[in-house]
Amino acid sequence: MATGRFAPSPSGRLHVGNLRTALLAWLFARSAGSAFLVRMEDLDAGRTREEHYRTQLDDLAALGLDWDGEVVRQSARSALYDDAIERLTAAGLTYECWCTRKEILDASTAPHGAPGAYGGRCRDLGELERAERRAGGRVPALRLRTDHQVVEVEDRQRGHYAGSVDDLVLRRNDGTAAYNLAVVVDDAEQGVEEVVRADDLLPSTPRQVLLARLLDLPVPTYAHVPLVLAPDGNRLAKRHGAVTLADRLALGEEPADVVRLLGASLGLIGSTPVELLDGFAPDRLPREAWVLGAELLQG
Repeated sequence: MATGRFAPSPSGRLHVGNLRTALLAWLFARSAGSAFLVRMEDLDAGRTREEHYRTQLDDLAALGLDWDGEVVRQSARSALYDDAIERLTAAGLTYECWCTRKEILDASTAPHGAPGAYGGRCRDLGELERAERRAGGRVPALRLRTDHQVVEVEDRQRGHYAGSVDDLVLRRNDGTAAYNLAVVVDDAEQGVEEVVRADDLLPSTPRQVLLARLLDLPVPTYAHVPLVLAPDGNRLAKRHGAVTLADRLALGEEPADVVRLLGASLGLIGSTPVELLDGFAPDRLPREAWVLGAELLQG
């Protein structure tokens, strides 16, 4: 048994791809007789909305997905993140960073720079240089000192994966804990033992595994499942048509129709999540992205 979870960001309506991932996370947990949790990753105050918090939970319930316990909000858990950062700082594993987004992007596009990776510009600043930057008034972010370790992961769906971990941000310059830190702390504190999520998040997994190890926290198992794509090969967006549950209902469908559609994309038959459990086996799941046809998006 391995406690699972679904952890969306309440920044908009869940689309069909989000709902499919939620369904898969539920199937993984319930097929193993495990608890299933829902957590709202709402640290980005500029994008999250209370209305999306409510509609996302309503959509999950409408499809027949249930969860155990109260829904946790990351915005109420800052003390846990601060404590983790203090532990890493006490171990000499953090440093302040004043680099702007543009400076980081420019450095990563230079010869031999990994796209989006932080090159370490502020890592070895002397105390005088740090004092000058503090005097300039710009609030620094806080980064983890990693020395670009390569971390290996065994994923239930994707197999062996290895990634070099750059000096990731732990706390943004607005004082908010960064996603990679928060998700590691939350999964450990909530007892999450298996993380099922979309495979676009696989590259972030080595970062999270390393953080868990440095904090002496348990490392969950991972299962990264394929995305749902639009006919043009891009990720689903409102411009593609009926991508949310509300859109599907407006076309005259029922929640059971959406469950059947999602189940069929996984090779399963049923109109409720419980019915889909009968034929569910992780090793038989599709390994490729599901392209949602134009005829389904337009109704």
